[in-house]
Order: sequence, then C-alpha cells, then structure tokens
Amino acid sequence: MSERPLVHVVDDNEEIRRSLAALLRSVAIETKTHADADALIEAMNASPKPGDAIVLDVRLPGISGISLLERLRRDHPGIPVIMITGYGDVDMAVHTMKLGAVDFITKPFSGQVLLERLQTVLRRSRATAVGISTSEALQRLASLSARERQVFDRIVAGDANRAIAETLGISVRTVESHRAKVMEKTGARTLVELVLLSVAAGGP
Repeated sequence: MSERPLVHVVDDNEEIRRSLAALLRSVAIETKTHADADALIEAMNASPKPGDAIVLDVRLPGISGISLLERLRRDHPGIPVIMITGYGDVDMAVHTMKLGAVDFITKPFSGQVLLERLQTVLRRSRATAVGISTSEALQRLASLSARERQVFDRIVAGDANRAIAETLGISVRTVESHRAKVMEKTGARTLVELVLLSVAAGGP
C-alpha cells in the first residue's frame, strides 16, 4: 500500500485550519495543522518525515508567512509551498513565486480549487514543476516578438493589463492579444508558470 502524502497547513485562523484539515483528510491526505511558523518548524524538525507539501498563509503572528517561505526554501527546498491569503494582489503573487512558492491562492477559495492545485503539486516535485533549463527558457523567450517580450516583462513584474497598456502606449485589447500570444508561445498556462520561466531564464 502506498504511503499517504503529508501536507502541513499553517494558518492562524483555527476555523480555517479545521476546515482545510477535514477537506484534505477526506481525500486521504495526511494533514498536520499549525497556528504559526514556530509550530511548523518544531513539527518538521521533530519528524523523520518533514512533509510532502505546505499550505501557508501569508499573514501569521510572529514570523510572517513570507519570512517562513524564505526559510523553507533554504532549509527544505524540495517541499513545495502553496501560499494562501485574504489580502492578495498580483505584486504579492509575483513576489512569493520568485521566493519559491509553487502557487498562490486568494481567499475565499473553494475547496475544489485547493484540492486540484494541491494534487497537481503532489504529483510532481517543485524541481519537476519548474522543469525548464536556462537554455530552454531562453529559447522559449526568444520566440517572442519585441512587443510580446515587453508585455511578458511587465506581466512578470506584476502589472495588470491596464497598467501595461498605459506603459507601452497601446490599448488594453492589444495587451490582451499579446498576452495570449505570450502564453501560447511559451507554453505557460498560468502567471505562476510565466514567473518560473522568467526565473529559469535568469530574470530578476
């Protein structure tokens, strides 16, 4: 019998912790919940099995979720982290992706959304998820036109379509068209994958 995956849930809201634990356990995912960063760190250090994934709230008492993410990427680089927050925006999503998170979900979210994304994460390690060498990333970006590359850079920087349009002096509709081409040519399906592509190519 295969071993059940272990997922840590870190959130200072007890109701959310209980709800997510019940949800994950309903699909045979072993779950441990923690109210803050110190509790997670203590549990991971005390166990021979640190975990297969972490669902981490951005806002925590004491050590923040962002600071904890940085520590996790240093101490446990092989464990994927999904960030969750009720105060998310594009800038924060891009920031957490560059720090090493594999996904970013804004509250309130449906249980099905979390399950689908978590199952995807559990099926592949973060290294496999990135799965792009520097040369391949550069090759994909080289397929973009000059204008598409400008749009790509602004997307990865966290700009919304309207801001990109104003910066480049083009219409929002044109930005949307270029954005679709960027996704098609790079093979990216989400903002997360675009950011990971930029990182793989040596971007900021």
